[in-house]
Amino acid sequence: MIRLSNLVLPIDHSDADLIAAMASRLCVGQNMIEDHKVFRRNVDARKKASIRLSYTIDVKVVDEASVLARGGKSSNLVSTPDTRYRFVTEANPDKTYPRPVVVGIGPCGMFAGLLLAQMGLRPIIIERGKKARARSKDVFHFWKTGELNERSNVQFGEGGAGTFSDGKLTTRIKDKKNRVRKVLEELVVAGAPEEILWIGKPHIGTYKLIRVVRSLRSAIAAMGGETRFETQVTELLTTDDRVTGVRLDTGETIESPAVVMAVGHSARDTFAMLHETGVAMVQKPFSIGARIEHPQDLIDKAQFGDFAGHERIGKGEYKLVHHCSNGRTAYSFCMCPGGQVIASASEPGRVVTNGMSYYSRAEANANSGLVVDVRPEDFGSDHPLAGVEFQRHWESLAYACGGSNYHAPAQLIGDFLKGQASTKMATVIPSYAPGVKPCNLDECLPDYVIAAMREAIVAFDRKLRGYALPDAVLTGVETRSSSPIRMTRGESFESTNFQGLYPAGEGAGFAGGIMSAAVDGIKVAEAISLKLVGENLDT
Repeated sequence: MIRLSNLVLPIDHSDADLIAAMASRLCVGQNMIEDHKVFRRNVDARKKASIRLSYTIDVKVVDEASVLARGGKSSNLVSTPDTRYRFVTEANPDKTYPRPVVVGIGPCGMFAGLLLAQMGLRPIIIERGKKARARSKDVFHFWKTGELNERSNVQFGEGGAGTFSDGKLTTRIKDKKNRVRKVLEELVVAGAPEEILWIGKPHIGTYKLIRVVRSLRSAIAAMGGETRFETQVTELLTTDDRVTGVRLDTGETIESPAVVMAVGHSARDTFAMLHETGVAMVQKPFSIGARIEHPQDLIDKAQFGDFAGHERIGKGEYKLVHHCSNGRTAYSFCMCPGGQVIASASEPGRVVTNGMSYYSRAEANANSGLVVDVRPEDFGSDHPLAGVEFQRHWESLAYACGGSNYHAPAQLIGDFLKGQASTKMATVIPSYAPGVKPCNLDECLPDYVIAAMREAIVAFDRKLRGYALPDAVLTGVETRSSSPIRMTRGESFESTNFQGLYPAGEGAGFAGGIMSAAVDGIKVAEAISLKLVGENLDT
C-alpha cells in the first residue's frame, strides 16, 4: 500500500470527496483505487470558521510499483511503513525459564506482564488491590459514603490509577520499534474501540477500561502467567546486591531473579520499604494544584465556534501552559472533557483530587488539573522521600479545610482571583463526590503555587475565552501529578545498585500517563527476556 500524509478536507466532506482527494494526490483515476485504510485522523481547528480534518491514509492501488515510481502530486510517494511490533526473543517451548515477578498491575505492570507472557516467561503479578469489578464497588462506595478502603481505591487495584481516568492514550514518545502501536493493538484486542488505532486523540473512558484490563489479565493467564490480588510485597529479598525474590504479606516468599517494580506513584509504603532496603532513589520534581471545572459547552464553543457539537469533532479539549513571573510554570493537566472530579485519596485523613471521564464524555462539566511545578528545594529536606511528606502535608490541610470528612475544599474562580473565601457555589455545579465545602484554597496550597495559579488563569483566559469564568470551580488539592521519587536505573533497565530489580513506570519516575507507562513496561519486559531467555539458551 502507499501512505498519503496530510490529506486535508473540510469537516463535512463525503466519502466520495475523500476518494477524489486520494486519487488527485496519487495522480490516478478513482477506478485505480482498490482499497484504503485510515492510519490517523486529526482535527485542525486553528481556524474556527473553517475547521478541517487532516488524514494519513494507506491506499491500495492498481500497479502500485508504477505509481510509486511516477510519484504523485506535490510530493514523492512512499510505501506504507511496517508498523508491526517484533519481539526481542523467542522462547524455547521445551525449556522452563525462571518466572519474573511483576509488582503492580497498572498500565506498566500489565504490559510488562503481557509481554513477558507472550515471550514464554509466565510472570507472577502481585497486586495489593482487588480485581476491577470489586475495586469499582469499593471506589463508588467511598465516593458515596466517605468510607475509604486503603488497599482498594482510585490508586490501587487492577488497572492502576489509569483505570479511573479519561483513558487518554496520547503520547510524545518517539516510537521507532512500534511499541506504541503494540499497546494500541493489544487494547483493541482486549475490547477497546477500534478507533483508538487512528483517531488523533484516542481515549477509552473508565467503564470500557474496566472491561479492557480484565481481558488483558485473562490473556496473561491463558499464556501461563498469574495475578495474585489483595496481596502486597512487604520485602525485597537480596543477596550480594542481587535480587533473589520477594516476601509477601501472607508470609510466603517467591524466588525470582527478576522483579519489576511497577507500583505506581502512590505506593508510599513500598517506596519506604525499598528505601530501607537500600534501593537507590532520588527526589524528583512534580506538580501540585487543583482541578478546575467549566461548563463543557463553554469549552466546545471556545475551541470550535459554530462547529461545536459536530459529530466528527467530539468534545472540546485544551492544553495550556504559562511561565509565571515568580519562576514557576503553571499548566493544564489530565484534561477530562465531559467528565467529573473524583476523590482519589489512598490514605486516611487526606484529600486528593483527580479527573475522570466515561467514553461518552457526556457529563455537563469539563475539568482538568491546574497545577504548578514544585521542586526538591521546596520539600524542606534532602531525604529521598521528602516529596512524599510534602504531598501528605498539603493533602492533610485539604482534608481539614474540607471538613475532615473527605469533602474537598472548593472555591469559585471569581473569589480565587480576588483572594477571598467562597461561601457558596454558583452556576457551575461541582462534580466531586462525596461533596465540597466552599473555602479559600490559600489555606491548603503553598503561596507560590497560589500566586502562579492566579496569574495563569488570567493568561489562559486570553488563549481560551471563558477560562476565567467567575462561576467556574476550583477543587483541591491535586498532588499526584507524578511520582515524587525516581528509582535510578541503568541502560539494562536494572536498578543501579541491585541486579535483577527493574524499577518501571510512573511510580519509579520513568513515565507520565497510561501510554508511556505501558511502553516502559514493554521495554523492561524486553530487557528481562533478553537476559533470562538469552542466558538459558546459552546453557
